[in-house]
Amino acid sequence: MENQKILSAFSYLSILFAPFIVPLIVYFVAKDSDVKSHSIRALISHLIPVAFGIILFAVFIFSTLTFNNLDPDLGSNKFLIIWLVSFGIYFLVSIGVVIWNIIQAVRVVR
Repeated sequence: MENQKILSAFSYLSILFAPFIVPLIVYFVAKDSDVKSHSIRALISHLIPVAFGIILFAVFIFSTLTFNNLDPDLGSNKFLIIWLVSFGIYFLVSIGVVIWNIIQAVRVVR
């Protein structure tokens, strides 16, 4: 029973050193259904910052192309604001996901 808790917590804490690899390995190696469900939850939570990064990168590219074509002088201010807001959102989401994974790891070990 203790090994299952450790594997589940390890899946969550792997966001700090090997975000995608450890949950996948735990999923394929573990035989317990609870460990598998925790590893899938950990993998999905590790993918959230990647998905936000891709979306915000698309917003970044779109805003660069749009604002530079309309008016180069006005576009630089709007571009900077959009870039800072996008980076702030990405930073908050990433920190939130790391905190959530640590909380889940502590809950699993208890």
